[in-house]
Amino acid sequence: MLKMLFCFFVFVFGTCVGSFLNSVVYRLQENQSFFVGRSYCPKCKHKLNWQDLIPLLSFFYLKGKCRYCGEKIALQYPLVEFLTGLLFVFVTRYGLLLKGYSSYNLLLTVYYLLITCFLIIIFLYDLKHYIIPDKVIYPAIGTVFLYRLFEILEFGNWDLFRIWDLGFGILRPIVHSFSAGLGALAFFLAIVLVSRGKWMGLGDVKMAFFMGSLLGAPALLVALFSAFFIGAIIGIGLIIFKKKTLKSEIPFGPFLVAGTFLAMFWGDQIVGWYLNLLNFTI
Repeated sequence: MLKMLFCFFVFVFGTCVGSFLNSVVYRLQENQSFFVGRSYCPKCKHKLNWQDLIPLLSFFYLKGKCRYCGEKIALQYPLVEFLTGLLFVFVTRYGLLLKGYSSYNLLLTVYYLLITCFLIIIFLYDLKHYIIPDKVIYPAIGTVFLYRLFEILEFGNWDLFRIWDLGFGILRPIVHSFSAGLGALAFFLAIVLVSRGKWMGLGDVKMAFFMGSLLGAPALLVALFSAFFIGAIIGIGLIIFKKKTLKSEIPFGPFLVAGTFLAMFWGDQIVGWYLNLLNFTI
């Protein structure tokens, strides 16, 4: 009962965060500050009261229309609030309820909740505007770096090794993390150069570095395979239903985000399943 009540409060908190993320995506487009100024209707610009800002409930109470101008409210807003709430419950359940309460698991949960927020913003913004903004991807990369550094300081993992025998050492955990990021960056950059930017953009290159730094080598392969597989399936479906053509531009960021979520929570299981299948086949 207590776990269900805890998950409910986490879900409510997640919907509030989702409402804020919707605002962030809109204000990024308008080049406005995320934290200054009250929320307002994108259509009539009327400032919203607290009754208009209750996640999910306000949308249904207002029947999906602005209280002041009567224009329809995009379904994006309640959907993002709902899905953010679900993701927050899932992340918290994975980090605390299953692994147990401890200061480290609490920090790890907060870390992944923050990463979840970055991923949601990237998903939405790239889906709507076909670009991954630097104002989001750079702080996301910085967050991963700071967390890796904290792990070293907290657990005293000062494992050093030499590179090219030049007489200096680098912290192994950071190298393991960011070497995967650099490998993904090089792969995506090669695609950009070969296609001259027609298949992917530089935002996808930065996203690949973020994914590699976050996930590490084995899980990164799961994320990339999932992203390309999901992208191919949806792309073929859009062409079949004549929503897109072979020459149409399709944002790849949302697929990378989906692959990242899959790898974050099921990467080890998928890798283990594949290795067992490989051993069985051999």
